[in-house]
Amino acid sequence: MNWHQIERQWQNVSRQIMLTWGKFSDDDLVYIGGNRDRFADLYKRHYGGSDAWAISRVDEFARCLPATTLSETPAQINGR
Repeated sequence: MNWHQIERQWQNVSRQIMLTWGKFSDDDLVYIGGNRDRFADLYKRHYGGSDAWAISRVDEFARCLPATTLSETPAQINGR
């Protein structure tokens, strides 16, 4: 998925982040708001590593997002 899609569907994506990485808080996800650079910065703060490593992890996460993550509405997710 590209970052424009992720930004538009941030509520759905942020749920997936919480499932993938436990160190992100709700406040972190609000701050990120779909912004790749903010996501990478907070990833680095929580998990360490270089800037390049954090960016690569964030981009890998985006590439691996299933299309259904971006197409589901909050009601569909909550209904599971």
